[in-house]
Amino acid sequence: MSGARRLLAPALVAAGLFVAPAAAEHEVYYRFTVLGYVKDARGKPVADATVEVVRDKTGFTYLGETDHDGFYAVRVRLGDESRGEALSVRQGTHVCHVIAAFDPANQIEERGTRVDFEGARSVERATSFRSTLSSVTDAVSRH
Repeated sequence: MSGARRLLAPALVAAGLFVAPAAAEHEVYYRFTVLGYVKDARGKPVADATVEVVRDKTGFTYLGETDHDGFYAVRVRLGDESRGEALSVRQGTHVCHVIAAFDPANQIEERGTRVDFEGARSVERATSFRSTLSSVTDAVSRH
C-alpha cells in the first residue's frame, strides 16, 4: 500500500466508511459513497486533485481529494428516500452525472458507485464499486 493510501485508509475508517458507529447518520442506510480514480491523459495518477459530489436536488456539495495513487472516496449523506436522486461528480471542469441507485431494503451492504476521471473523460463504473471498496477495505485490514 502506498504512503498516501496508508494515510487515506485511516481517514476512511474514522469517517465511518468501514465501521458502523451507533449514530443513525453513519449507518449504511443513510449514506452513499462515490469513489474512483483520477488519471491524466497519459493514464498516470493525479495526486491531490479535488473531487466534488453535488446533490443536484439541494445543491449541497461534498468534497474529497485524491491520494498518491489518484484514488478518492466521497461519502454523501443520502437516506433511503433519496434513491434515484441525481448527483453530479466533478473533477476540475469534467462532470459525470449519476443516479443514486440502491436497494432500500438492503441495509447491510455499502451503497455507492465508482466514477473514474481519465484525462478529459469521466466514466461511471457502478459494477466495480463493490470490488474497489473491497480492495481498499482489504488493504486497510492488512495494515
